[in-house]
Amino acid sequence: MATLSAYFTVVGENFSATALLISVSVLSSVFLLRKLKSVGTRNPFREDVRRPPEPLVTDREARKKLLKNAFSVEKVPADLDAIVVGSGPGGLTTAAILAKSGKKVLVLEQHGKPGGGTHAFGHKGLQFDCGIHYVGKMESGSTVRVLLDQITEGQLQWAPLDDDYDVAVLEGPNKMRWIPIRRGRQHYKQELLKHFPEEEQAIDTFLKKSKEIDDNGDILGALKILPLWLCKALVKTGIVHLISIFFHYMSRSTKEVLDELTDNADLKTVLAHNFGDHGVLPSEAGFSLQAGLSEHFREGGYYPVGGASEIAFHIIPVINKAGGAVLCRAPVSQILIGSDGQAMGVRLQDKKVGAVDIHAPVIVSAAGVYNTYHHLLPKEVAQKTGLGEVLEAVGPSCSCLSVFVGLRGTKEELGLKAQNIWLFAGNDLDKLHEDYRRLTPEEAAEANPPVLFISFPSAKDPTWEQRFPGRSTCTILNFSVPPAWFQRWNDERVKHRSEEYQRLKQALGHHMWDITCQLYPQLQDKVDFIEVGTSVSNNHYIGVSHGEMYGLDHSRQRCSAEMAIKLRPDTPIPGLYLTGQDIFVTGMVGAVYSGVFTAGAVLGRYVIQDLRNLSKKIKDKKIQ
Repeated sequence: MATLSAYFTVVGENFSATALLISVSVLSSVFLLRKLKSVGTRNPFREDVRRPPEPLVTDREARKKLLKNAFSVEKVPADLDAIVVGSGPGGLTTAAILAKSGKKVLVLEQHGKPGGGTHAFGHKGLQFDCGIHYVGKMESGSTVRVLLDQITEGQLQWAPLDDDYDVAVLEGPNKMRWIPIRRGRQHYKQELLKHFPEEEQAIDTFLKKSKEIDDNGDILGALKILPLWLCKALVKTGIVHLISIFFHYMSRSTKEVLDELTDNADLKTVLAHNFGDHGVLPSEAGFSLQAGLSEHFREGGYYPVGGASEIAFHIIPVINKAGGAVLCRAPVSQILIGSDGQAMGVRLQDKKVGAVDIHAPVIVSAAGVYNTYHHLLPKEVAQKTGLGEVLEAVGPSCSCLSVFVGLRGTKEELGLKAQNIWLFAGNDLDKLHEDYRRLTPEEAAEANPPVLFISFPSAKDPTWEQRFPGRSTCTILNFSVPPAWFQRWNDERVKHRSEEYQRLKQALGHHMWDITCQLYPQLQDKVDFIEVGTSVSNNHYIGVSHGEMYGLDHSRQRCSAEMAIKLRPDTPIPGLYLTGQDIFVTGMVGAVYSGVFTAGAVLGRYVIQDLRNLSKKIKDKKIQ
């Protein structure tokens, strides 16, 4: 409601009485539509369904039943209400909310495990997460925490990281500067002032701007769920910029805004230290993106208790309870379109029986915009979606080289903390990035990457020691490795790629580990194994095409108001919907919110408001 109040205030100051009357009429129509659309569909968040958390399930067979449920025709439920293609957090959230509204949903996953970027894998007796390193906003009572509590019935638990959940480490000519990023606004400021005592005004202004922009961020979600005609009118007339400052600051780069705050290059690097979480350099990313990310982690980071696989493990039973299913090893090759132009089902290839067609009146693609447009829809249908224009304007997000290290010793023995390290080779990120990407892969195996993300997942999980006693893990990410370095091996069979591929990725990965050991010399002789994943690993395991981590690139153009109304849950194809981070923003929280928006579009109700109403109920009850 704060956004609407601001809207009326600004419009009243800047428009004629006639324009104001038109605006009031438009918004009144929206509220009427909201009321009418909710009639006849079940509120998925009508009651709090949390129950006391049960003990962590470690039995392999019990976990396999949910996390390795391979497709067979016999397992497909009859009389489906919807099919979701892809089981990332956006797809699973969509399916779970529909299930909570009484819908029977089938989720089909091409990989052997559900979860998309949130799935975990085992290697030599240890567990590694693919994409979940930390998540913000998981404090009790937050809206997204309430959402995840409701679609897991309170079974998915979260452990806070250390107060200094991130550390920015800057390499200098004489020494490395370790600058902790602390939870809490005042603690964050006080810590930075220890390192930059002359920069209080810059730090205060950054904090103020970040909060102000984040408070205005609801406009992005509004453009996903309000009627398209209204969204187009708001954008075309420029009213969207009067309602909110969000898109103004999205059009300005992070670097541009920070340059106005300070001349201190080290401070600017620290203020944007976690840009790797969205994958866009500060010179290219919209400041609203970085501001939102900063506020997302303002109260610290959290890690799923039991590891990332717990996310899918606890969402799937909610889908199953309504008569649905989540089936893996089910690569969908086509979304079926009926003679009336409506989505009517999917086709997949089963090893036993060949092509299998499964029908439902609603099809949700959680496979990403690129895959949906290029691989799942018939060409003549794809062209009607408008997604081709999006893909011409916006490319894929960054890829990364991932290093997974198994270690001997507990976190106490090895001196590991529940935090992430962002190691910078300097403070001129553009030059460092450009210089690195000009290298040959062989040269890069001896050069310092512009930035490394270093994390110890085993130190973040309070259940780790009981499951893997005396062992620890480390994950390292390099965001500057071009996918082109490995593209020639993309068509080779996974785990059977050539010796040259193995040699190259191991050289790069071991060099990243050597750099890590400069920060943690006590780990040098504690290594059990080092496993390396590349852009072509991403292509295989999470079903992308260019090794991308975050779907579409989160450039300023992709995050503009004009693009926001082209990347929505609803499509011009009746019965076809989209979900996942491509239609909202990157990361797990962005993906699960996309699931809320998509479920709302399918159900024809403002599910986000249902969720907020329940959040308020829970909060009020807690106060009493």
